[in-house]
Amino acid sequence: MAKQKRYTTEFKAKVALEAIREELTTAELSKKYEVHPTMINGWKRQAIANMAQSFDAKPAAPPISEKAVEKLHAKIGQLVVERDFLVDASNLILGNGGKKR
Repeated sequence: MAKQKRYTTEFKAKVALEAIREELTTAELSKKYEVHPTMINGWKRQAIANMAQSFDAKPAAPPISEKAVEKLHAKIGQLVVERDFLVDASNLILGNGGKKR
């Protein structure tokens, strides 16, 4: 049994856009990209059906507030101090630059 080939979304969009433009026939696109014509037609239909959603798209994530940024910077500072402390402590305990003997 042959393993199913997976196509990236970028590849599907590229082929679907070419199919929508109709500069080449579906059979020519099929030969060009080595994809079955039925798949190309499906990608084309899906692209056309979902085209309106691209204009309604809202930002994926809300912007981060200044307060949240300050809190994250404080946490980073705390973690750096803790890491440095642990490196120094391990050097004292293990010696040899922190490597086990």
